[in-house]
Amino acid sequence: MTKGQQPRRIGVLEDSGPVRDHFLQIIDEAEDLTLCGVAACLGETSVLLAAQPDLVLTDLGLPDGSGLDFIPLAKAAGARSLVITAFGDRDTVLAALSAGADGYLLKDSPTQAVLDGIRVTLDGGAPISAAAAVFLLERFREPVVVAAPAAERLTPRETELLTLFSRGYSYKSAARELGISPLTVGDHVKAIYRKLEVNSRGEAVFAAVQRGQLRL
Repeated sequence: MTKGQQPRRIGVLEDSGPVRDHFLQIIDEAEDLTLCGVAACLGETSVLLAAQPDLVLTDLGLPDGSGLDFIPLAKAAGARSLVITAFGDRDTVLAALSAGADGYLLKDSPTQAVLDGIRVTLDGGAPISAAAAVFLLERFREPVVVAAPAAERLTPRETELLTLFSRGYSYKSAARELGISPLTVGDHVKAIYRKLEVNSRGEAVFAAVQRGQLRL
C-alpha cells in the first residue's frame, strides 16, 4: 500500500464461525485491507452493504438461502464479489459467474491464494480456482447458438443434405439417398454455402452446428 492510500474495505458473508474467523485474520493481517462488516446469512447483508465494502468474500451455502442471490445486490451497491465456497461443481461455478461473481475460489485454497485473490479482484481481475477454471473453459468450448434470420435458416432438405455430408456421402450418393438429381443437390449446396457464408462441405457442417441449425 502506497503512502496516504486508504485500506480497501472488505466485507465477509460466511455462516461458518471457524471459516469466518480465518477470513477475518487474513484481512486483519493485511495492511492494505480493513474489515468493514460481517454477515452470517442473507438476512444480514443489507447492514453489510450499508457499510460500503469495496469487496465481499461471499459464501454460497447459507442458512437462509444462497449467496447467488446476494451477488447481484452487491454489484448494484458497487461492491465486488469474490466467491469462496466449498461447492466446486460445474453448475454452481457457472451459476455464480453468470450471476456476476468477480472471482471464484474454493475454501481449501491456501491463505496466500485467498489474499492474492482479494487483491486481484480489487484491481479488476477475476481470480478463478483451477477446478473452477476447467468448467469455464468447457463452457467456452461449447457451440455458441445464435438464432439466424429467417432468410439464412436452412430448409429441412438442406439440413438433410448436410447430415448426409457429415456422414461421408458424396453428391451422387446423397442424391440417390434423397431421391433427387445431382444437379438439384448442387443447387442446394449453393444455397447452403450462401446462407452459412462458407466454401466447403466441411465448413458448412461446422458452421451449421455452431449456429444450432444442425445436430449430429
